[in-house]
Amino acid sequence: MWSFVPLLQRYIFGEIARIFVLILSCLTVLLIFVGVFQQASETGLGPMLLVRILPFIVASMLPFTIPAALLLTVSLVYGRIAGDQEVTAAKSAGINVLALMWPSFFLGGVLSVGSLLLTDQVIPWAVGNIERTVVLAMEDIFLSQLESDLQFSDPRRGIHIVVAAVDDRRLIQPTIRYVRGERVITMQAEEAQIQLDLNNQQAIVRLRHGYVDVPDGEQNNRVYFDDEVEQAISWESDLRKPKPRHLPIREIRDEIKSIERESKRGDELRAVISAMSLTSGRFDALSQPGVITRREVREQERRFHKLETEIHSRYALACSCLFFVLLGSPFAILKAKSQFLTSFIFCFGPIVGGYYPLIVGLMAQAKRGNVDPMWSMWIGNLLLGIAAWFAIRRVMRH
Repeated sequence: MWSFVPLLQRYIFGEIARIFVLILSCLTVLLIFVGVFQQASETGLGPMLLVRILPFIVASMLPFTIPAALLLTVSLVYGRIAGDQEVTAAKSAGINVLALMWPSFFLGGVLSVGSLLLTDQVIPWAVGNIERTVVLAMEDIFLSQLESDLQFSDPRRGIHIVVAAVDDRRLIQPTIRYVRGERVITMQAEEAQIQLDLNNQQAIVRLRHGYVDVPDGEQNNRVYFDDEVEQAISWESDLRKPKPRHLPIREIRDEIKSIERESKRGDELRAVISAMSLTSGRFDALSQPGVITRREVREQERRFHKLETEIHSRYALACSCLFFVLLGSPFAILKAKSQFLTSFIFCFGPIVGGYYPLIVGLMAQAKRGNVDPMWSMWIGNLLLGIAAWFAIRRVMRH
């Protein structure tokens, strides 16, 4: 099938594919060294753990590096062939300029589909594996920090641990404080061991020879023990619903339907209770625990708008690969510069200064429910399409 493609188009497609892979690799490596390794050093992730999660990080970064790499590629390829008068030679031979640009359009369409698959399937898979790998290594990270600093603190989960020493995964004379509801529980022992139970989202603490302080009002109930006892510290209360960008579209649609059903059921329930309260004079029934509060309704609405925005933004941002090449290819030919950075800066500058700020601003408004994401997420691509139409028209005329 490839043999039926004209030689000129095969040559251009080969140049685009070769340079695109090179630029994408360099850009990804640069972002990894600048961003990932710096963040890893600040959070205390070890080099071995970083190597284990690196493939998942690379996979999650591709949807953001592909559009820039593709635009830089077409600016390089078409700027060079136009600067070397290859476009003029092709026109003089009766070849339409669109025939020179369709390899980039084809690659842009393929990468748009690929970017959508990456954001819909690969990113949730990669984020889940990163979290799972980090959680599995949390026990080693936790013990390493205790061994070096003799203390560990996690304000988000309300846990604070101080030890005298760490001996082969055993905590010597530990003092453990953690928050359960509104109470601060304190445990002290001669030695202890901590293991993470990932299935139940909790840490199992095994203590020997010590006591536990459990607040009861203004007094503390101190319970002493000599034998080994177990105490579970749960972090499940700290877990929230996953972010919409970490979910595949199928699960997002299912959650949207669930929110719509709950909202409809809540409206019906509130209407019935309000009518019965007004007719019977029981106004206290409006504040019963079983009734969905306005705060819960607002939370559901915010979640609903975020989920809907995420779906439309994924399609729109994935299609940006195609719109980037629709504009970048003819623009690079118009500039006809062998210095590809000229075309890239002239083309990518307005995209960075206009396209992405516009998309980010509209996305923020759509998540608040102020605009409809069904059309607002596509405004940036529409403007790119209009600019591309004028650029292609000018290239075909001249």
